[in-house]
Amino acid sequence: MFYWLLKFVFVGPFIRFYNRPKVEGIEHIPADGPAILAGNHLSIADWLFAPLSSPRRITYLAKSEYFTTPGFKGALQKAFYAGAGQVPIDRSGADAANAALETARRLLDQGKLVGLFPEGTRSPDGRLYKGKTGIARLALATGLPVIPVAVIGTGEVCPPGPFRWRRRRVQIKFGAPIDFSRFEGMGGNRWVERAVTDEIMYELMRMTGQEYVDTYAASLKNPSPATVVAAADFRMPETKAG
Repeated sequence: MFYWLLKFVFVGPFIRFYNRPKVEGIEHIPADGPAILAGNHLSIADWLFAPLSSPRRITYLAKSEYFTTPGFKGALQKAFYAGAGQVPIDRSGADAANAALETARRLLDQGKLVGLFPEGTRSPDGRLYKGKTGIARLALATGLPVIPVAVIGTGEVCPPGPFRWRRRRVQIKFGAPIDFSRFEGMGGNRWVERAVTDEIMYELMRMTGQEYVDTYAASLKNPSPATVVAAADFRMPETKAG
């Protein structure tokens, strides 16, 4: 219920009026059943604009810290993210990527739309960065096509740094589903997983017009190898600028 209140009462009307989002390709969202959505990631605003434009609810994976903060503030934060359609997942430990994969599969088994950001973190400079292969493993394991979601302009609406929301128009494009059935039975092959991921990133590059960089965005934000590994294979929606 809270999800739809946010979408149609509290947040959605403001965004529609203030940012006047332009939506294309809405016909590519299936009327029912599961689907994997893969988006570029420019801003913390991305996970608001894409669901606002979709006729169906989109569920994202969120880091568990948003659900475990103690006190009254933590309770409000947990209620907001749970109501907004986020699902907590623990990103710590060596098994974080597998945990994310299993959570995403469970949501898809329930017939839901699952949104992922293959870059693993927000772009530090507006360019499109190399995708992590978790999304390929998910697509190959489930046999589901991947719907690319290009969001343009959110980096100007809510750029990195102190939180601010600017009046800029945003464009959201839902692309035609990418079918990977030709790779059936080839899950676990890292070369196939990289090919699938690169095909998704190429389509996002084509749809957004972003310059592509063949390196992980996380490595630019923090070059520590431990940090890069901990980023896992899925993007967890962020709420704090930085």
